[in-house]
Amino acid sequence: MGSGAGELGRAERLPMLFLFLLLLFCPALCEQIRYRIPEEMPKGSVVGNLATDLGLSVQELPTRKLRVSSEKPYFTVSAERGELLVSSRLDREEICGKNPACALEFEAVAENPLNFYHVNVEIEDINDHTPTFTQNSFELQISESAQPGTRFILGSAHDADIGSNTLQNYQLNPSDHFSLINKEKSDGSKYPEMVLKTPLDREKQKSYHLTLTALDFGAPPLSSTAQIHVLVTDANDNAPVFSQDVYRVSLSENVYPGTTVLQVTATDQDEGINAEITFSFSEASQITQFDLNSNTGEITVLNTLDFEEVNEYSIVLEARDGGGMIAQCTVEVEVIDENDNAPEVIFQSLPNLIMEDAELGTHIALLKVRDKDSRHNGEVTCKLEDDVPFKILTSSRNTYKLVTDAFLDREQNPEYNITITATDRGKPPLSSSSSITLHIGDVNDNAPVFSQSSYIVYVAENNPPGASISQVSASDPDLGPNGQVSYSIVASDLEQRELSSYVSISTESGVVFAQRAFDHEQLRSFKLTLQARDQGSPALSANVSLRVLVGDRNDNAPRVLYPALGPDGSALFDMVPRAAEPGYLVTKVVAVDADSGHNAWLSYHVLQASEPGLFSLGLRTGEVRTERALGDRDAARQRLLVAVRDGGQPPLSATVTLHLVFADSLQEVLPDITDRPVPSDPQAELQFYLVVALALISVLFLLAVILAIALRLRRSSSPAAWSCFQPGHCVKSESVVPPNYSEGTLPYSYNLCVAHTGKTEFNFLKCSEQLSSGQDILCGDSSAALFPFCNSSELTSHQQAPPNTDWRFSQAQRPGTSGSQNGDDTGTWPNNQFDTEMLQAMILASASEAADGSSTLGGGAGTMGLSARYGPQFTLQHVPDYRQNVYIPGSNATLTNAAGKRDGKAPAGGNGNKKKSGKKEKK
Repeated sequence: MGSGAGELGRAERLPMLFLFLLLLFCPALCEQIRYRIPEEMPKGSVVGNLATDLGLSVQELPTRKLRVSSEKPYFTVSAERGELLVSSRLDREEICGKNPACALEFEAVAENPLNFYHVNVEIEDINDHTPTFTQNSFELQISESAQPGTRFILGSAHDADIGSNTLQNYQLNPSDHFSLINKEKSDGSKYPEMVLKTPLDREKQKSYHLTLTALDFGAPPLSSTAQIHVLVTDANDNAPVFSQDVYRVSLSENVYPGTTVLQVTATDQDEGINAEITFSFSEASQITQFDLNSNTGEITVLNTLDFEEVNEYSIVLEARDGGGMIAQCTVEVEVIDENDNAPEVIFQSLPNLIMEDAELGTHIALLKVRDKDSRHNGEVTCKLEDDVPFKILTSSRNTYKLVTDAFLDREQNPEYNITITATDRGKPPLSSSSSITLHIGDVNDNAPVFSQSSYIVYVAENNPPGASISQVSASDPDLGPNGQVSYSIVASDLEQRELSSYVSISTESGVVFAQRAFDHEQLRSFKLTLQARDQGSPALSANVSLRVLVGDRNDNAPRVLYPALGPDGSALFDMVPRAAEPGYLVTKVVAVDADSGHNAWLSYHVLQASEPGLFSLGLRTGEVRTERALGDRDAARQRLLVAVRDGGQPPLSATVTLHLVFADSLQEVLPDITDRPVPSDPQAELQFYLVVALALISVLFLLAVILAIALRLRRSSSPAAWSCFQPGHCVKSESVVPPNYSEGTLPYSYNLCVAHTGKTEFNFLKCSEQLSSGQDILCGDSSAALFPFCNSSELTSHQQAPPNTDWRFSQAQRPGTSGSQNGDDTGTWPNNQFDTEMLQAMILASASEAADGSSTLGGGAGTMGLSARYGPQFTLQHVPDYRQNVYIPGSNATLTNAAGKRDGKAPAGGNGNKKKSGKKEKK
């Protein structure tokens, strides 16, 4: 009972085990695709649909690029349908010879992804070869004494086909005296033996003509014939006999020509000539590798043997005696394989370029190894030389795949020289190497790298706009567009809208340009983030920081903060106690410089001091201290001109004026402050001088026009020209001032015509009586004018009267410069323009004094201040004030009445006024 259950369990497990083994080995079995076709198929014949058998659709064919990889182009793949087509003649006999199994093995290659498929096409034999005899006729001598049953070996036929299509049978016609036996050699080939059936009688029939036919069993069967001529000879009772029917010998393929293979022997019981034996090859024309000594029967090597071409030889030898009787034997020579062929490495489906991002295990190439040797001499192993990121995988017998074994990096190794060595297992082993170069394609797997991790640039301020300030460089080891780098600014600590006005960068060279002149005082540094980007897809980039430090230049002069400057550029006063000891801190000059470093290192210097040595100035501190105590002779008010100089090259400076007042209280300082004139505005003074100059030019022009008109009227003889001097204007009818002199010191005559207006500051004279030469030349009216008016009747006179000598001034009364009054009466009337101008100025000044009732040049009221010098005749009243800033040419005096009014003194005489003028001049 138990044994029955065990058998049942084993019976159930056997199908499961078979299914498991089938699933395990199914991929290996299905990996090779087999076809069977007859030989001699026409070119273009379809072997099978390879794409369908590989599981590929027609749509995939353009991308998969299905093709055949073989040494000889027997087949090709249709690109449209994926059919396996015959591309050249398939002759089984040429391809495989007598090998009963003839198959062509090759690989089908499909790309994207790369894969290999093993294809086996078995070539079936067709009956395309007719059995052929080596000769068309044979001659055979048979002694008439030959006994029935004697056998004679006939010439054999050859058929290149195999199987049933090869030579299968021989037939002999006619067959009255002879019969035919088909015999087979050790290599499977057949040969005929003719057997004598009945005794021969030469006297009845000397010869026989027979037909030997060789047949195969093909469909349809093919045959060929040979003629056999049998000659009946006289009796030679004994035929030669070989010592062996078959001789077998083994011979190495690397034996040298001339080497003895073996020696055959044959005997003949006859005597005489019938016992003389000669040896020969039955088919001598087919034996090319060996030589036979016809006398001794020694077989030697004639040509080099090659196991890979022929590994076995079957030779038929004949021994012929002198009577013509023949004996045959077979010599079989086995060629022993030697390891004389190195293996070969053949690359198939080699790509032009391998991308560096190929994954591990990517198929690169298909290679085959071939060794013509057999058995262990033909067993080959392959290996890769050197350390390369590839490996070899066995695909099938003598077929290998080259796949990637590590990640590739074109930047480290742009190409690999692959050397594959194939070694057989012979003794000694032989090997051969084959090398290929695999080029690695570039992908954008490297970002640009800057030559520095960060950049710092020092730029001096006030740089020219457009100048280059720095250059960054980045390298990318990739090729082509993947390695082309462009530069840009991606970020900055400046405002985005201001960035383009500060700097720019060349996209190609990486040169950074300054777009404007930098100012250290406004911007001391800024930071840029630069980016280098390649042109790959996708693009890779790298950033680097560029810090620009703006260097300082001495372009800012020091600025004084303390003491504060007044409108005139001078500092306000500082009060110093009179009892200040040496070293007393009076004040401190505080200045700043917008520059930095040495350019802002300030030093203080005294350029000018009213009392040198009284004060000292700190070189670096700017502190003003007393150097010594105040002396009696030192002025209470001191002035210091201080220069503040920076340390730049060249240095810049600023100045400030310090007013130092020695006083114990502020009340002592205030009167001096109030007496100080209010500083005038230089711009206002300039405008004032321009207005005065314009007015003066206008007045001079007007006076020139009036003078020209007066000269014109004077020369005219028409009374109407002098109508302005009619008695209605002046009642004096005679000339008061002589128009001409033959002697004297007054060569001038004055003719004035003043129109009467209601708003004039001058009142016209009302002369009621004639004036004599001894009288005053001015009218005694309260509104006296400076010059008398003339009568119209006098003006119309054609000739002037001679001068009255009584009118002449005394020497003391004649005008002169103030400097000429030396106390005596020897003064002279001015004879040059300088004295005349001085006199005119003095007259104007006296007229001014007459207006306010006082005089600074001497004289009483109404005398123009000239009575003391020119006599009491000169009295002038109600004349406008012309004392403001009257300048006397040749003198340092300025006529003013302010001093007399301020001192509260009455006007003095001429001499007293002269001293007063000197005092004011000293002030």
